[in-house]
Amino acid sequence: MSILNKVKIFSGSASYSLAMKIAEYYGTGLGDMTLNKFSDGEMQPSFNESIRGCDLFLVQSTTPPGDNLLELLLMIDAAKRASANSITVVIPYYGYARQDRKDKPRVSIGSKMIADVLSAAGANRVITMDLHAPQIQGFFNMPVDHLDSSVVFIPYIKSLNLEKLVIAAPDVGASNRNREYAKVLGVPMVICDKERRKANEIASMTIIGDVTDMDVVLVDDLCDTAGTLSKAAKLIKDSGARSVRAVCTHPVLSGKAYENIENSVLEELIVCDTIPMKQTSPKIRVLSVAPLISKAIRNIHEHGSVSSLFKLDNSFQPNLI
Repeated sequence: MSILNKVKIFSGSASYSLAMKIAEYYGTGLGDMTLNKFSDGEMQPSFNESIRGCDLFLVQSTTPPGDNLLELLLMIDAAKRASANSITVVIPYYGYARQDRKDKPRVSIGSKMIADVLSAAGANRVITMDLHAPQIQGFFNMPVDHLDSSVVFIPYIKSLNLEKLVIAAPDVGASNRNREYAKVLGVPMVICDKERRKANEIASMTIIGDVTDMDVVLVDDLCDTAGTLSKAAKLIKDSGARSVRAVCTHPVLSGKAYENIENSVLEELIVCDTIPMKQTSPKIRVLSVAPLISKAIRNIHEHGSVSSLFKLDNSFQPNLI
């Protein structure tokens, strides 16, 4: 008889498609649960099977609106009251991660507050991917497994066989992430230095480095309105680049994002399925992170190494969906 408790994977309503794939790769079915709603919109999730003594993995990206976060918190509470052995929240996209510091007076630090709330609700562990700032892991008073989408994106970039590849950081803050891509791929890196007037609005942008006759790939953690990417891509193309692509882990894609992408000079935008796509676009390619998250769940449950999943010599093959 195994000394390990049984693994059960459940999904919130924001990540059902991804959770189905994760469970499939893990080799089990998705757990049975119901989200009941009162006529005023009040939510009451309930597990339709016994979870006593089980190791639970609850999959839910905390994308807006706030109902997705509240639903996850209620799932955690229900699991705790049903005597689950452990509760790991799998948050492929951790919302409010951009609020990681006081960048002006009298504002909240949203990512810290949500970390506290998840802990208070009863979560024992967090699996997430490509936080906006890696130091957000320190906001949690529990283990955090911070997965890296580079093991998904780099094999895809290699498969393109671009002759004169250059990695581009869309801003100075993304330079560390981009430097790792450039190092693994053995190519140069440039930086797009931008100045913002306010959120989602860029005042000016300049390129640090040479992109003449190069195949440029912009790398970022998320794409919101696609304003930065579109402007950076145009600046790079106007500076003599042969082609411009972008890879972004989280397809937030709000406002006029789809229109901005389709009207941009980008050859394509490659994203992960951490957030469900609102619509399709001929310029957007989606790679699945389900195999990576599934392996992380297995390694955690079997007390194996999660850091081994970051080794690029064991990269996951591109899983285009």
